[in-house]
Amino acid sequence: MSKPVLGLILGTVLGVIDGLTAWLEPDIATRADVGATMTGIILGSSVKGLLAGLIIGFFARKVKSLKGGLIFGGVIGLLFAFLIAAMPDPETGKHYWMQIMLPGTIVGIILGYATQKFGKEAKPATAH
Repeated sequence: MSKPVLGLILGTVLGVIDGLTAWLEPDIATRADVGATMTGIILGSSVKGLLAGLIIGFFARKVKSLKGGLIFGGVIGLLFAFLIAAMPDPETGKHYWMQIMLPGTIVGIILGYATQKFGKEAKPATAH
């Protein structure tokens, strides 16, 4: 599987898992509309993971460095998580900085590692 495709798929899966952890936040789990809230969080987190995975996968295709992939993945994960954490909760106005940015950074680091370590190089086109 190519590095961008691996990043895209793994990023989406990790994004869903990351979104599911919002259930552990007492402010979220006790809401009357918890189903709608969780659906929005899971969808947003999966899109965030999908985009981050794709970007990290393309980086891994160009730069063949595990250390570089880990750093780049962490930075991209942190950046995307920051953009989401900067939006206040519509119900309370609260920001969930650590609850969003820490797992987002970890997901980015995992994506950086996986795309560098397990993604396949694109095969050169053969001329006939």
